[in-house]
Amino acid sequence: MKLPITEKFLLDVCSYAEKLDNTFTVFSYRKMKEYCYPSLYELKNQYRKKQTKQQFTQLVYHLKKNGYIKIKNLEQNEGILLTKKGAEKVLKARLKIKDNKKRPDKKWQMIIFDIPEEKRYLRNLLREKLILLKYKMLQQSIWICPYDVQKETEFILRKHSIDSYVKLFLIEEI
Repeated sequence: MKLPITEKFLLDVCSYAEKLDNTFTVFSYRKMKEYCYPSLYELKNQYRKKQTKQQFTQLVYHLKKNGYIKIKNLEQNEGILLTKKGAEKVLKARLKIKDNKKRPDKKWQMIIFDIPEEKRYLRNLLREKLILLKYKMLQQSIWICPYDVQKETEFILRKHSIDSYVKLFLIEEI
């Protein structure tokens, strides 16, 4: 596609300013294009701010639409509250980025569970959480993990009230 001469000229000026910007600085640590093209620089900054605000607004809309947050009026200002679904999402994210360390005693964490069929959703939920904690399935209801995740495992069991269906073990070898 061929550009009109005016657009081509403006594009060339911007490209040239960006190239200068990468090679020259002025004594006050301002970039060359700030001095040569102050209105262009200001326009670019305003655009960036607008884009950042727009992206943030879209992010908040997305989080609200998917039920992760609620917007409430708090003391004459709007505030964002994390919902239960949002808290679950945060927990999943924390578990994903957690830097697990292998147990110093070289033992493995093993979990055995027998959750009744009428509570199948809890069984599936537990499996999902075990995967996040980097457990590996040995059999359908027997999972093992070489990492020190006992506290997190116990927290999940208590949180969902399924500790009566579960046994935790420390084993030396598989």
